[in-house]
Amino acid sequence: QLQLVESGGGLVQPGGSLRLSCAASGSNFEFYNIGWFRQAPGKEREGISCISTSGGKTNYADSVQGRFTISRDNAKSTVYLQMNNLKPEDTGVYYCAADPSMTVVCGPASPPPDYWGQGTQVTVSS
Repeated sequence: QLQLVESGGGLVQPGGSLRLSCAASGSNFEFYNIGWFRQAPGKEREGISCISTSGGKTNYADSVQGRFTISRDNAKSTVYLQMNNLKPEDTGVYYCAADPSMTVVCGPASPPPDYWGQGTQVTVSS
């Protein structure tokens, strides 16, 4: 079993930055690939970034490429999402998710990863 808790969301102006954290508790965090997903109001949940168990492989959606950076610290059982140059269209609830499969956490949230956090709200507005 793995429990995931996101934090770091909030209200930020366009062009600003936030760093989200996904803290895991439970066993064998280092064996799980982690993905970040977001869900904007009225839209489906979408995958935006993912990272392999060791951190050696990362992927980004085109919409965040060059602005967001994913990283992980297995010693702290935590994954981070550094978000720079935020835009209003980045607004949404951000979720982290864990799965043994890199394909699943880098996918479109279907099939769903094994474990999800509760989400953290990010609002980009002036």
